[in-house]
Amino acid sequence: MPVRRDDSGRRWVEMEFLVPGTPEDVWNAIATGPGMSAWFTRAEVDEFVGGEVTFHFGGDATSTGPVTAWEPPARFGYEEVGWSGEAPPVATEVVVTGHKGGQCVVRMVHSLFTDRDDWDDELESFEGGWPVFFAILRLYLRHFVGQPAAAVSVMIPSEVDGALAWSEITEALNLAGANVGDRRSAPAGAPALSGEVELLHQDRDNRYVMLRLDEPADGVAVIGAHCAPGVAMVTASLFFYGPGATDLAAEQEAAWSRWMPDRVRSST
Repeated sequence: MPVRRDDSGRRWVEMEFLVPGTPEDVWNAIATGPGMSAWFTRAEVDEFVGGEVTFHFGGDATSTGPVTAWEPPARFGYEEVGWSGEAPPVATEVVVTGHKGGQCVVRMVHSLFTDRDDWDDELESFEGGWPVFFAILRLYLRHFVGQPAAAVSVMIPSEVDGALAWSEITEALNLAGANVGDRRSAPAGAPALSGEVELLHQDRDNRYVMLRLDEPADGVAVIGAHCAPGVAMVTASLFFYGPGATDLAAEQEAAWSRWMPDRVRSST
């Protein structure tokens, strides 16, 4: 959906998607630090208007800003400052509405106020980047809701184009040619990875495969290649659930960080 504008200078993109679960379960997943850390990225949220929300995107990359709306279990709002260079603050509003069949509709709107067109591509990139996380959210709500969670994120820049980088990483993990419903396991020498293929996506800029894991533990894995300007990024994002998730995630992050640089033709 293209960026929308009005006479006040507001520009925004909006998304609406359906997820399983009660409004309370969905609220806990999309409006609390432990909830968002279970399917998006490590986050902390002060659960009151005027508090602070902070997202950690790996390394020293963080985004932070004030909580602007807190109305459980229906409406959550926040702003992010310094999210992209000199960009104006971006405001996010998330509204949860109960739906038939034990589901909820989630509406997410990202807005900023500016008279410049410079940031329209960035706003549109929000819309393009969310679907993979919404897919993880659905798996979390369907299979793992409320369990302790911890995430692994490893990203390696590649010197080859996205299509070739994708081919190399999927071959190395026994994921090449996978179809939804297939069961795949990584070969000996690779980090432990075994489960059922839940989702496949390929377009000009992004390719990824998502598995619901049972080895090395219950969880979700997304292996992908993203074509950023001038470079391809190969990524492994894993979410583990259950009492031992934190310790396992630390072990797995170390294992993936050792293994991936030797399997990706890195530009570093």
